[in-house]
Amino acid sequence: MNYWLMKTEPRVFSIEDLEKEKQSPWEGVRNYQARNYMKTMSIQDLAFIYHSSDHTIGIAGLASVVSTAYPDDTAFDPQSPYHDPRSCLNNPIWVRVDVGFLKKYQPILTLSEMKSYPELSTMMVLKKGCRLSIQPVSHEEFKFLNTLLSHRNHQNT
Repeated sequence: MNYWLMKTEPRVFSIEDLEKEKQSPWEGVRNYQARNYMKTMSIQDLAFIYHSSDHTIGIAGLASVVSTAYPDDTAFDPQSPYHDPRSCLNNPIWVRVDVGFLKKYQPILTLSEMKSYPELSTMMVLKKGCRLSIQPVSHEEFKFLNTLLSHRNHQNT
């Protein structure tokens, strides 16, 4: 099993949207490295859903990968904000995976809080200039975050 961090802008698609839909395609990724990470995802991999470009930036929830990568057809649609005229059915450039909702964290684990834990010092999301929308998370980082977030969530319920 692999672990991931998947960034989203909550005004476009939030953990609340995923909770409501239960399962959704993770589409619109237009960075080659992030796409390559998606191509390596397996069913049952786990992903932290990370809200970016919002007043509260940080880990908002947890999802499970429920499909392997397949062509992102938003790239073929001229009406889509994710359209890429270089991509076509015979030669798709971009892929997506489907993710399923697992949990919502309340409160969000903020970026500044994440920076305060030495156990997370090597996480890509904490590195200056690392803006990839999909990033791997090490087993150790995942275990630490899962314990931390589960404990915080338990205290708030």
